[in-house]
Amino acid sequence: MIWKQIFFLSCLTAFVLLAILRLGGAAVGSKQAAGEEDKENLKKKIFLQESDASNFFKKRGKRSTKSLDELNAENRQQLRADEHRREYYEEQRNEFENFVEEQNDEQEERSREQIEQWRQWHYDGLYPPYLYNRHRI
Repeated sequence: MIWKQIFFLSCLTAFVLLAILRLGGAAVGSKQAAGEEDKENLKKKIFLQESDASNFFKKRGKRSTKSLDELNAENRQQLRADEHRREYYEEQRNEFENFVEEQNDEQEERSREQIEQWRQWHYDGLYPPYLYNRHRI
């Protein structure tokens, strides 16, 4: 039973607050009217008249040739994109070459160590070490 009373009081409080806020908003009506006038002025500054807008789109049709400025801008964009692509692939290639070089160096080091271990294991002491026993060419 108490929960019904609590629920009723909370609803009544919310209703009173909403009513007060609605009346408070009406008191600021003059500021809102001034704000709407500002919005109209902004719309006039930002948006074109219909006739100006249609003339804007009629300047160049689909089949007409592009102006020199448009062609230059498109060429600059294409050249910039090509340069970025070239730099990207060059960077990827350099990274891969460095990776392969490191892998080869590690493999050479491992094989050199294994060969040296094999020579030490099989050396019987009768002959000088391998480096002094090489054939001269």
